[in-house]
Amino acid sequence: MASDAETHAPAAEPDFITYTVVDNVAWVMLNRPQYSNAQNYRLLAQLDGAFRRAVEDDEVKVIVLGGEGKHFSAGHDIGTPEKDSDLPRTRTSLWWDHNGKGGAERQYVLEQDAYLGLCRRWQDIPKPMIAMVQGACIAGGLMLAWVCDLIVASEDAFFQDPTLRMAMPGVEYFAHAFELPPRVARELLLLGERMPASRAYQLGMVNRLHPRETLREEVGKIAAELATRDRFAMALTCQAFNFVEDLRGKRQAMDGVFHMHHLAHAQNQLMTGNLVGGLDAKAMAKANKAQAGEG
Repeated sequence: MASDAETHAPAAEPDFITYTVVDNVAWVMLNRPQYSNAQNYRLLAQLDGAFRRAVEDDEVKVIVLGGEGKHFSAGHDIGTPEKDSDLPRTRTSLWWDHNGKGGAERQYVLEQDAYLGLCRRWQDIPKPMIAMVQGACIAGGLMLAWVCDLIVASEDAFFQDPTLRMAMPGVEYFAHAFELPPRVARELLLLGERMPASRAYQLGMVNRLHPRETLREEVGKIAAELATRDRFAMALTCQAFNFVEDLRGKRQAMDGVFHMHHLAHAQNQLMTGNLVGGLDAKAMAKANKAQAGEG
């Protein structure tokens, strides 16, 4: 018979991330394939832990970020059974806990750390990062791909930010106009349509395209080549590009748009009683499929 302590012991946290190191390359994989690798807050915390582990391991020269299953990432978790915004979380910044806060404060504090804060932290990683993207890379998925130094995609991949449908001006890490020509960035956000990987490649957002069947192998070849380079020289190179982007106003632009993002959250709450205009994950998926001409 189980003891009282055993009966009430907390369940082990699921492994939302897998982590392996092969030949100086850390393979960090999102591991919620049953939900198209939608990002709940525990996944993001585990992802941060995996990145820290890779940075602190002197044997690791390169980091690959990918997703298990059919899709890289369908974005932020807006309605799976494991949605966890109500749970306590370890914060990476010195902002206070979002739980127990009301009004606009709760979501602003949460996203300042969990979305904008983590993405900025990851962009500063001093080891080259390769995003290995297959299938869908939607909204919050874009944020994860954009913090990487290189994006290598399968030929059937697509990129999309449909957040305007939820009455939001884009995702929290607003890199659209830095990743794409301004007119194309407006199209991506205003229309919310899927951008095929082939077009993303033509526009320079994606570095290379490969068939899905050989994607991991081809990414491995790039990572292996990078692993022959000097670690400190690569760190300085990553730092140099981040420095130039900040000179172009990337950080200031994101700060401004982040505040617009939360004005939209507050407006949605006032008008619909919901952060994202009353749309849940199923409604968003249905609308996206209809727009893409899928059944």
